[in-house]
Amino acid sequence: MLLNFFKIIRVKICRTPRRWYSNMKLTFHSLTHNHFMDQGYVADTLMEPLFWFVENFTKVLGPFFVLAVCALTSFVVGVTYYLGLPYWWSASPAATVGLLILGHWLLINVVFNFYMACVTSPGHPPQGQLIPEAVSICKKCISPKPPRTHHCSICDRCVLKMDHHCPWLNNCVGHFNHRYFFMYMVYVVTGCLYIMVFGFSLAWDEVFGDGAYLQYVHEVDEEEVLIGHPVRFNHSKLIPMRERMQNGSFHPIPDLEPVIKTHATYRSTVIFVGLVVGGITSVFVALGTLAYWHAKIISKGETSIEYYINKSETKRYAENGLIYQNPYDFGLLANWKLFLGLTDGRGWRHILLPSRHLPKGTGLSWETTTFEILQSDTAKEK
Repeated sequence: MLLNFFKIIRVKICRTPRRWYSNMKLTFHSLTHNHFMDQGYVADTLMEPLFWFVENFTKVLGPFFVLAVCALTSFVVGVTYYLGLPYWWSASPAATVGLLILGHWLLINVVFNFYMACVTSPGHPPQGQLIPEAVSICKKCISPKPPRTHHCSICDRCVLKMDHHCPWLNNCVGHFNHRYFFMYMVYVVTGCLYIMVFGFSLAWDEVFGDGAYLQYVHEVDEEEVLIGHPVRFNHSKLIPMRERMQNGSFHPIPDLEPVIKTHATYRSTVIFVGLVVGGITSVFVALGTLAYWHAKIISKGETSIEYYINKSETKRYAENGLIYQNPYDFGLLANWKLFLGLTDGRGWRHILLPSRHLPKGTGLSWETTTFEILQSDTAKEK
């Protein structure tokens, strides 16, 4: 009897750790189980602290990003004037006039589009008014959402045709300022290319060449540009000569120290700007890549958010043997005309020169390719 009692106790003791582990495992799975669990869900969960930081501090740091863009642009423009203008004027005044016209055209468009992208509201759904088309209810605003509208967690508002929130603009990119944002990128990339192309010969000549700018700064005969000074011998020391013999009389030797210092400062500045040009090249590559990607999705009638939505929908349709069609894709040419606002008689003048024209529509309702197809079928039936 006593032996059986110990056998029962032993079995229970052996089973207790195993049963405890099983219960803990079941509890953990019951608290964490999710039907949509996948690698993307886990990554989003792990990135949640970063998302929280971005949402709470991007709005605060936004003005500093804007100031940084303004300061960097001003610095590059100032250095271009300081180094490039005298260099090209000494080489060819006629070419300098052409470069000034081209450079100022780029600068005006960069400043204009950046300013307009910052101060122009992207567009928001009206509060307390009837929305003609509402596709859903925003869970955060608790208000109707028109088509192509998304909620910005940084601005804490719904944005019409939202593309993304840009910290460098301290503003959302949406229906009414999307064109300004894209044109700003295009003109900055073009401006970087302008500086790299026309600044290359200057940097090469001063860093690896003969430094011809010395002759421009001060006209000095080659025989006068001497390293050191001629001296007279005295019984106790060497006395630098301040004059020279010419035609039987002494004449003062020109003081070359200011010229040498000016040239040294100039060359140091050029070398420093060479490093800056490396940064400009990085901006050219990074911003050029971003502008190219935006151009691709604009050609398809998409925004950045819609690109990922349509990508997911295309995959889902393909699994069912169907083909997904973006309802806002009217073709390459039509998409660009709608995006750039080249409607109602507007032409390329409104793109090549600063223009405050608005895009087509209010952003509350949108024409779709489905609507166009229905119209075409109705016309055929009639």
